[in-house]
Amino acid sequence: MQQLGQMPDKQGYFGAYGGAYLPPQLTGIMKDIADKYEQIRNEKEFHEELYDLYTHYVGRPSPIFHARRLSQSQGGAQIYLKREDLNHTGAHKINHCLGEALLAKRLGKKKVIAETGAGQHGVALATAAALLGLECDIYMGEVDIEKEHPNVVRMKILGARVVPVSMGTRTLKDAVDACFMAYLEDPDTQLYCIGSVVGPHPFPAMVRDFQSVVGREAREQFLSMTGRLPDNLIACVGGGSNAIGLFSAFLEDTQVGMYGVEPSGLSFKPGEHAATMTMGKPGIIHGFRCYLIQDEKGEPLPVYSVASGLDYPGVGPQHSYLKDIERVHYVTASDKDAIDAFFMLSRVEGIIPALESAHAVAYALRLAPKLTPDRSILINLSGRGDKDIDFVVRKYGKDYGVEV
Repeated sequence: MQQLGQMPDKQGYFGAYGGAYLPPQLTGIMKDIADKYEQIRNEKEFHEELYDLYTHYVGRPSPIFHARRLSQSQGGAQIYLKREDLNHTGAHKINHCLGEALLAKRLGKKKVIAETGAGQHGVALATAAALLGLECDIYMGEVDIEKEHPNVVRMKILGARVVPVSMGTRTLKDAVDACFMAYLEDPDTQLYCIGSVVGPHPFPAMVRDFQSVVGREAREQFLSMTGRLPDNLIACVGGGSNAIGLFSAFLEDTQVGMYGVEPSGLSFKPGEHAATMTMGKPGIIHGFRCYLIQDEKGEPLPVYSVASGLDYPGVGPQHSYLKDIERVHYVTASDKDAIDAFFMLSRVEGIIPALESAHAVAYALRLAPKLTPDRSILINLSGRGDKDIDFVVRKYGKDYGVEV
């Protein structure tokens, strides 16, 4: 068994998951990216530049907040929030986008391209590209463009070209497909900056490494605040970047429980959820092996979530491995659970969460009452809900007393 702290292996595998299943024209290019990343990942100059941006541009470290009123409302464990929503651009995505954009500069690329679902990765990459003087194309499904209009506007203001994707379900998986096709057309002058811990090696490890700042900060902050480690960690999981960012610093602490929360959507019927770990089985998508919601031929099935950033049929290969060894428990929250949690956190603590993050809050509200008040839960609040408020109020507002 691979040691958790030494993953992936040289071929990019986390146990049986990961790797690089690529067309011949990308094999050498992806190896060059892997080699260059391996060269710079420990360079003092690279890390000094990245962490200077984290401090003076992003606003790191993001704080931990003790949600006392939310905790009291549940009558159980103490709930804490790692406030990634307070980062510049409003989510955790800026952590790896700055790293990927800096890598693109080192590789001599002129343009960065990416997919986006909820738009947070698109906004973050457009921001990093503007900062570092790179061109930027963002591929986004037409359904998500309509749903996440505020983020579409932000990307355009930042100078990015938003490319609508009309094929398939017109959501995140299709945006990834379109972006891969665009990358195949010109892998020399542009870098595909994948938006999560997915894709072929080295991206699952590279994005995890950039996001690990969340877990390192959280560990130090929580010890300083409470004198002990959190008893439980909770994070939403689509591709899984925010979750692995938090979990990475605690993997060897077996007394710390970890929960990755997937969207069960409307039901567990095909096309009505994106609960990859719960309903999927191992398969290959977008150049890597992972748990995958698939048909009998191994083709990805349509998925759905109220949270655009979670509706992906695959999941990060490290998450797939952590499921198999039972180090992380992968659970679900429905659309209704997430919307209830969205309004609960907003009205009890004055914090409007992203719909993705609301899935993690929803599971915390389920777990907290089962625990005693001396136990703790740390949620990775991966993003803020500015992007979602128009959609939420339009679709659910009347049920929660919000008139448009």
